[in-house]
Amino acid sequence: MLTLENINYKIGDKDIVRDINFSFKKGKVYILTGPNGGGKTSLGKIISGLYPTDSGKILFNNKDISKLGISERSKLGISYGFQSPVYFKGLSVRDILSLASKKHDEIYLNNLLSKVGLCAKEYLDRELNQNLSGGEIKRIEIASVLARENTKIYIFDEPEAGIDLWSFKELINIFEELRNRKIIIIIISHQQKILELSDFIIVMNKSKIVKYGSKEEILPTLIEKEKENNCKGCLKKELL
Repeated sequence: MLTLENINYKIGDKDIVRDINFSFKKGKVYILTGPNGGGKTSLGKIISGLYPTDSGKILFNNKDISKLGISERSKLGISYGFQSPVYFKGLSVRDILSLASKKHDEIYLNNLLSKVGLCAKEYLDRELNQNLSGGEIKRIEIASVLARENTKIYIFDEPEAGIDLWSFKELINIFEELRNRKIIIIIISHQQKILELSDFIIVMNKSKIVKYGSKEEILPTLIEKEKENNCKGCLKKELL
């Protein structure tokens, strides 16, 4: 179990996340959603250790990990997938996947790329540079996150960003597979199809959790809000 107790984080006088209290249980899919700038990505980075906290505790399996850095949390099994992956000049796709995984055999690496809709023959030995599109880089990063087999908490920040329609279907399949494991999955997304995968939806706005509940409780209210605003596609953008 992952428990956040009174988590607060500021930059200067600006609240980034405020008064966050929540518990995530194993075997469940949680979607963080809400308006841009509401604190979703910052909360994901706080859990992973990319951002610090000013106060509060983060408990993972009853152990206080609040002071641990990203490397130490990664060793405990917390993996984070960035919204905008970075490029690694001089490293190949094979290098990145091999660094993330203890398994380096060809069949395993091929299967990782196949899961994200990429042909291993074309991509495994390509350099991670700006010749790759944003969607390609995104899929490779998702594959590298999946390669971390000790993962007990997956955090994906807008995994659908830059993904084409065919690859989006593959992405949904990945999440369906992951939900069968006894792990925690946290996805930051506005995309309705991903929201429909959730067990619980957490809505953030103005640095706070403003509502949460089961998919059956929360998703209809978000869809209704979209209708009221007469804004087709608002679910993918701003929900409040």
